[in-house]
Amino acid sequence: MNADYAGLFQALRPEAYLVIGALVVLIVDMIWARHRPANRHHVALALGLISLLMAGYAAATSGASGAIYDGMFQLDPLSVATRTGVILLAALALALLPDAARLRHPAEFTAILLFATTGFTLMAAANNLLVAFLALELASLSLYVLAGFDKASPESAEAGLKYFLFGGMAAAFLLFGFSLLYGLTGTLRLDLIGQQLAQQGPTPLLIVALVMVLVGFGFKAAAAPFHLWAPDVYQGAPAPAAALIASASKLAGLVLFTRLLWPGLGSAVGTIAHLPVTVGWAPVVALISGASLLLGNIGALAQSNVRRLLAYSAISHAGALLLGVIAAGRTGVGPLFYYAATYGLTTVGAFGVIGALESAGRVQQLTDLAGLHKRSPLLAGCLAVFVLSLAGIPPLAGFFGKFAVFASVLQLGGLAGPAGWLVICAIALSAVALYYYLLILKQALVAAPADNAAPVRVSLSATIALLIAAGLIVALGLWPSAVLELF
Repeated sequence: MNADYAGLFQALRPEAYLVIGALVVLIVDMIWARHRPANRHHVALALGLISLLMAGYAAATSGASGAIYDGMFQLDPLSVATRTGVILLAALALALLPDAARLRHPAEFTAILLFATTGFTLMAAANNLLVAFLALELASLSLYVLAGFDKASPESAEAGLKYFLFGGMAAAFLLFGFSLLYGLTGTLRLDLIGQQLAQQGPTPLLIVALVMVLVGFGFKAAAAPFHLWAPDVYQGAPAPAAALIASASKLAGLVLFTRLLWPGLGSAVGTIAHLPVTVGWAPVVALISGASLLLGNIGALAQSNVRRLLAYSAISHAGALLLGVIAAGRTGVGPLFYYAATYGLTTVGAFGVIGALESAGRVQQLTDLAGLHKRSPLLAGCLAVFVLSLAGIPPLAGFFGKFAVFASVLQLGGLAGPAGWLVICAIALSAVALYYYLLILKQALVAAPADNAAPVRVSLSATIALLIAAGLIVALGLWPSAVLELF
């Protein structure tokens, strides 16, 4: 291996800024800010946002230089866009930081969020099984802590414990699958794994490895039937943590999943373009996608808790995104990235609205949103943009994300094949989803507020984050080519 540490540092400047920023936040808080309670929250928020801004600029200007450091990292347009995207989503989530009355340790929360973002950016650039696993676990361990960060909330403790238990099991499956792939090929590099497997052909051990990998990533993506942790985690986690789990985590995970399946396991893809279906990972991912679409949308219909409704919505969107993974190797990764990135913006925004409302009181049921248009017209307007984008209403970005993914899947074999049937089912279930999304808007925009409902005050940082998220959803819906042409 050519140990070019200077070149490695240059390529990993975003990660360096994030780690240094996390350490600076902790040191400044320990030495200075902790003894000034009035400034502690603002100092942590400012230092965290500065670190993310520097890392975002470094990621956006890093360029696509190909494989580096003996192929351990892959810097291409997908990694550049994903690193920039997850840093933007993390910055928006950090801007939703609760006030000092509801968050006792803002510096620790900010530092752990920065470490989680470091894991996301490494996942986006990983071209090595060991690097991918370490990056995934760095992000996962950070998210476990963030989910259970609110010590005063039993729901938060439950969320952190369940997320940790399910995530630990998923990591075991994934690591076992990775070890089998290494044993089959004798290499950790994804591109070389693909070359070795193409020469060997399908074997029983490869099938076992595929099953382990798909189970592990199914848990991480909250796809059915590995979704049982998601409703409790979305319900109990603090709003910024839930926003990060639902947005940046999903974007980075899907990109890593796509890199593993296509360059690494592309020879074992199988086909769902036409009948008869051939054995491979594509038919299995298609089954997981269909189950997620069905269970997510049907489960959401029964929810009265707004956070759990968003969790089941996330499960259904995971199903649609997995369709994009299947099509990515044939039609390109642009539609998948566009859908995942814009979905991340909508979920950050939705949890941002919930977090802002929680500053004025407990928000759990849909009826707690009643009269939002009178309590805070800003929050009501932003929530309408986010929910309508989740529902896939044009001209918002959510519509074009679904359209791009479904169109890419139809290019595989048209409406006549199994892939076409899945697209038809996804479109039909989108109509079901529209019903429960309209339930949210009915409470926020039509229902009268409760008699004791007070106006909602939104912090400056949260206001800016919500406006940026809503503006990007509208702008990317009007000009989707701004993202799609990157690929």
